[in-house]
Amino acid sequence: MWRASGQLFVHVARKRILSGPWDRPAAFMSTLLINQPQYAWLKELGLREENEGVYNGSWGGRGEVITTYCPANNEPIARVRQASAADYEETVKKAREAWRIWADIPAPKRGEIVRQIGDALREKIQVLGSLVSLEMGKILVEGVGEVQEYVDICDYAVGLSRMIGGPILPSERPGHALIEQWNPVGLVGIITAFNFPVAVIIAKVLEDNKLPGAICSLTCGGADIGTAMAKDEQVNLLSFTGSTQVGKQVALMVQERFGRSLLELGGNNAIIAFEDADLSLVVPSALFAAVGTAGQRCTTARRLFLHESIHDEVVNRLTKAYAQIRVGNPWDANVLYGPLHTKQAMSMFLGAVEEAKKEGGTVVYGGKVMDRPGNYVEPTIVTGLDHSASIVHTETFAPILYVFKFKNEDEVFAWNNEVKQGLSSSIFTKDLGRIFRWLGPKGSDCGIVNVNIPTSGAEIGGAFGGEKHTGGGRESGSDAWKQYMRRSTW
Repeated sequence: MWRASGQLFVHVARKRILSGPWDRPAAFMSTLLINQPQYAWLKELGLREENEGVYNGSWGGRGEVITTYCPANNEPIARVRQASAADYEETVKKAREAWRIWADIPAPKRGEIVRQIGDALREKIQVLGSLVSLEMGKILVEGVGEVQEYVDICDYAVGLSRMIGGPILPSERPGHALIEQWNPVGLVGIITAFNFPVAVIIAKVLEDNKLPGAICSLTCGGADIGTAMAKDEQVNLLSFTGSTQVGKQVALMVQERFGRSLLELGGNNAIIAFEDADLSLVVPSALFAAVGTAGQRCTTARRLFLHESIHDEVVNRLTKAYAQIRVGNPWDANVLYGPLHTKQAMSMFLGAVEEAKKEGGTVVYGGKVMDRPGNYVEPTIVTGLDHSASIVHTETFAPILYVFKFKNEDEVFAWNNEVKQGLSSSIFTKDLGRIFRWLGPKGSDCGIVNVNIPTSGAEIGGAFGGEKHTGGGRESGSDAWKQYMRRSTW
């Protein structure tokens, strides 16, 4: 597996440099958080003032130096030197050489290496979770949960290493049988956000097992590195997680060379509550799904459809619940809601709120930037819009929940499906017939179809992904492993 921090992540990082405190005195800028006593734990992860953003068995990097900022206070954490084009080419070469060694290791033995990686992550789960919280703005429990998900997927992969098989099928030829065999697809490029300390941990496990570190390589880079990877015929599968706009560009470049791509793109997710719904479930579920990670999850609930008979009561309850959300530093264990990742995200939030007002919406809660350091905005509820309003059909990566009234099942199922994305969806009802219709061919057209639970919080045991402009890719459980394999029939 070969990972690269590509255009989505680094594009954001560059914007943060531009939007950061460039007008502060040089003396302040030299005081990185990593050098402050309360953040000494960062050095436990191997971080330094300036970190090398390339790993292919050895650490390096000859590209631009970028600075990462804490979104809770916009103070600089540390710096990373990115990959150059030459670094990329060297890394691909070493990764392909490493793959030949990795492919000769029996699958259960490879599973044992993955188990060790999971155990190494477990040992650092709290400090890694704290880093996610500090760097990304997620509340601490979500940061730790992100690392836990990585651990869980390692556990799942260990089981798969002893279970993947192929069927034996009847043959038309006498005395013969057909056999299907699955083999690894080869070199996998992954464009994603990828933290340096996780790479350090994986590298240590590979080193302890006398395996080449390039088995899991890292190249932090910008659009140049991401584009090179997408066009590179040496990359057998390219996985991209990010916006639909960038994902489409990636897919076209990969398709141009008849390569394989795996896309996890945007979501415009809806919760539907019918007249028989348990409101004690609806309100906390809508809140959790809408404001978790400050609305910056691909599975965040952005639309809430309420039957006309319960609309006013739910909005009233939800508004009161929003008023009780505890906002603060994301690494405070008692905080539920942290900052947006960048100042650009704040601008998009404000732009979406203004557009919603222009299209006839009423802000019943929030809608403003908060008067405090960092990238904080108020969690926001908007009512009164038409379900077809253009802003409703635009995914805004921010904590804005659009609320609508509906009259009947056919109407609201159609509204759920009318957006271009198809990631996650949920209904709240006690009607078993309605539940089965929701799960059936005329129900939700999303990849994740929930009942009486939020749109967010997917489990790794099931295949994760969506339809339409969400990309169609599947990750994690079920048979998602097939995305990373090729099949031979003999």
